[in-house]
Amino acid sequence: MAYDHFPGRKPEDELPVFVVQKIKRRQKRSPLPVLIGIGVLVLVGTLLIVPRLLRRSAQNPDDTGLFYITATPVIYPASSDEELPGVAPPEGVPELPTLAFSFITATPVFERWDTNIVYVCHMEGSDDICLMKADGSDQRRLTDSPGTDWYPSFSPDGQRIIYSSQRDGQFNIYTMDLNGENHERLTRDHGEDYAPAISPDGTKVVFTSTFGGDQNIWVMNIDGSNPVQLTFDPSGDIDPMWSPDGSRISFTSGRFGMNDLFIMNADGSNVRRVTKYAGLGGRNDWSPDGRYLTFYAGPEHDKDLFLVETACADEPDGCLPDQLRRLTQGGNNKGPSFSPDGEWITYASGSDENNEVFIIHIDSLLTRQLTFNNFPDWQPRWRP
Repeated sequence: MAYDHFPGRKPEDELPVFVVQKIKRRQKRSPLPVLIGIGVLVLVGTLLIVPRLLRRSAQNPDDTGLFYITATPVIYPASSDEELPGVAPPEGVPELPTLAFSFITATPVFERWDTNIVYVCHMEGSDDICLMKADGSDQRRLTDSPGTDWYPSFSPDGQRIIYSSQRDGQFNIYTMDLNGENHERLTRDHGEDYAPAISPDGTKVVFTSTFGGDQNIWVMNIDGSNPVQLTFDPSGDIDPMWSPDGSRISFTSGRFGMNDLFIMNADGSNVRRVTKYAGLGGRNDWSPDGRYLTFYAGPEHDKDLFLVETACADEPDGCLPDQLRRLTQGGNNKGPSFSPDGEWITYASGSDENNEVFIIHIDSLLTRQLTFNNFPDWQPRWRP
């Protein structure tokens, strides 16, 4: 199937000539004033920030080290001839605070910007599946069905995409190749099926289904056979996601009145609460080392991204909101997904009055917009 190419850049996103000239003039100046300025900023920052952290530690001796961040992210527009900034901002832009929040890199060698992100693109009046490089380049439309195609994610080897589609009437689970060909339908006459995810060993699919009336979590073989219901809660269990080792499944549930994050064993046993009174929106993802979960929560049209330790599931009732780490501040941010090295998260944001795909570095909070389209882009998932 031929797919459409569409631009991910606009000419007005390029730097104006006078800005480039100004940068070049600054580069010719002596570095001594800059070094002195940096030294002063470091000294002032130390005097202001360290006492506050010490006071907070003294007041909360049992704190987990996770806390809210209220800094506004710095957004760098994407450009095809510009290297991504990584964790260091361009010259002249102040760094955001780097907080103590260590991650284990699961992939020793990872060419981050050569990987792919799959996402939903609302084109020509319907939701379709699109694919791009992790730097925002090479945006491609993979599906073009009259019904809604959404909830895409990758197979563990990154060679197939699994998604939910309404193309045959009700929502069923499908897979396809990375070029948008060889579609295979996995579910039939099983209610409305959403949010599929393939297990790390490639043998199972976990998904949400309305079969029986309520939304609950199901699992089936990779070929669609032997569907088994894992949860049986009338309040609705949604958006399941496998742990990196395939032994556990995270999901969102309103069984205690407010949507919270839960973890259970892969067979549906040992359900445990991860967050308490978080007010989740749904989609979540595991860090590659399995130590953290990212999710989104907040009031309607004002969602933000958070991190929580999976160890919170070992607490009697999970962790309260003050034990979560907040990554964004404003913009209505949703649907987070970790990069394979665990250093970045891709997500959708309405900060430009139209949902677009972004990435954010979990430590520096540097944020980069990847799509600049005149239609919504959302539900991104990073390729393993």
